[in-house]
Amino acid sequence: MASDYTVGDLVAEFVTQCGVTTAFGIASVHNIPMLDAIGRRNAIRFVMARGELGGAHMADGYARVTGGLGVLFSSTGPGAANAIGGLIEARFSGTPVLHITGQTATKFADREMGTVHDAPDQLGMLRSVSKSAYRIRSAQQAIGVLTRAAVDALTPPSGPVSVEVPIDLQRTPVERPAIFDNFVLPLPPPRTPSDAELDELAARIVTAKRPMLWLGSGARRAGDAVHKLLDLGFTMINSINGKGTVSEEHPMNLGGLHGNGMPKVQQFYQTVDLMLAVGTRLRGQETGDFAVKLPSNIIQIDVDPLANGRTYANAYFVCGDAQATLEALLPRIEGRMKVDVAYRRDFAALKQTARADFLATLGAYGTFPEQLRPVMPKDAIWVRDVTQSNTTWGNRIFPVYSPNQSVFPVGAGIGQGLSLGLGAAAAANGRKTVVMTGDGGFFLNVGELWTAVQENLDLSIIVMNDRGYGVIKRIQDATAQGRRFFADLQGPDLGQLAALAGIPFWKVTAADAFGATVAKSIAHKGPSLVEVDMNSVGEFPAYYPFNQRPAA
Repeated sequence: MASDYTVGDLVAEFVTQCGVTTAFGIASVHNIPMLDAIGRRNAIRFVMARGELGGAHMADGYARVTGGLGVLFSSTGPGAANAIGGLIEARFSGTPVLHITGQTATKFADREMGTVHDAPDQLGMLRSVSKSAYRIRSAQQAIGVLTRAAVDALTPPSGPVSVEVPIDLQRTPVERPAIFDNFVLPLPPPRTPSDAELDELAARIVTAKRPMLWLGSGARRAGDAVHKLLDLGFTMINSINGKGTVSEEHPMNLGGLHGNGMPKVQQFYQTVDLMLAVGTRLRGQETGDFAVKLPSNIIQIDVDPLANGRTYANAYFVCGDAQATLEALLPRIEGRMKVDVAYRRDFAALKQTARADFLATLGAYGTFPEQLRPVMPKDAIWVRDVTQSNTTWGNRIFPVYSPNQSVFPVGAGIGQGLSLGLGAAAAANGRKTVVMTGDGGFFLNVGELWTAVQENLDLSIIVMNDRGYGVIKRIQDATAQGRRFFADLQGPDLGQLAALAGIPFWKVTAADAFGATVAKSIAHKGPSLVEVDMNSVGEFPAYYPFNQRPAA
């Protein structure tokens, strides 16, 4: 008797076996058998995005908050292509996203025969933006390909992986895999460096009198070890994608004040005799395209061998998992550090002055982080789009307290914040999600507002509305002699838009009303919208690098 269990059922069950409780996407002609299986099984929540681009960002945001796998289902051809921007961002951020897409029937694939959604070399397109990409070519290999894809996505350096499942194979009957009874993804163990590597690392570290950590997202699980290093006399800074590994309220954490456009921070770097860079790319975006002069003695720990010298030169490189390496390092250096007695005092003074100096450059908007933080739950998820407020205080000043609490477009693409926030809210498990976006980014994916409404996601959306592309205008000021072509936007009245969506709306027209107004939105359970009328509050001041005077 033929099995009524198909490859579509196998895909649906596989996603559940990976611990995924929510998936995202759009139903289409080339994925109906898989989504039908998800609907019949009723084991996971399927969030219906309004576009594959939004769905890809939602899967990304979900994975960042859960720390696990995000799953996107798309259609073929144009549908898969629509997801590309989201896959690119997941690649930037190192987010494990499993993108499952259809494909035309096996006998027609790659032959350009004009079937529906028949994109030439779809697999090549997906490979170009994914960590890896696969096609299931027979029913019996489906479980193997899916397992390989999920392992690829989750293995550091993690990232998006795409899988094509031809429509005829989705309908093909198969036996349910016996391994599903006790399924465990065969993830490789994290690498701990050898004793020789660790001994050399320790020998270099114990000579430091003024040591500093720079932590990236690869160190997110190493928080306990990092706290012990801070107790031993280290100070630290974190990449924007590494926010929350240690609370930015910790007195020895400079947070996101990397020194870009901040002479006092750069001067302090020259007093640091060791920088231990852990799980970070030391990105160009955070160092002024590597113009910031870091300490000359950099030691790098990264799970990816390609990270060795990729940006700044290092004096020593250790290939290893951040948590495993730091935990193995600690016993080798405890009791041996001889840190300069003035170092912590000097750092505390730097943190106080650097923060005050930075906020002073933001005019009325410099009060916004102090207004927002007290009214926002400490465990809330902080999601941003690319906008002037995020580029400045949202990324560099606003504190978060734990890993997986901060979500933003690492690749600096506009219009991603709302969808990232929807995915984060779907994973929030009772926590509030707060999304800050500009009007330009908000309008780029505004249709996804109705996804939030349909799913009743608990998020407050703050739209910083200057009626244009504020970031682009700053770039035009600096590079096009102030000619601001194509940067002004006409958009709908946000109050009327909120009314159309059936969600509460508040408007901020004075700077000192920001926190109290957003507090009302946060108190509401479900989606709500706050507009900050920047034309009433005042123009956002020029910020680094756009506030630099030409040399005499």
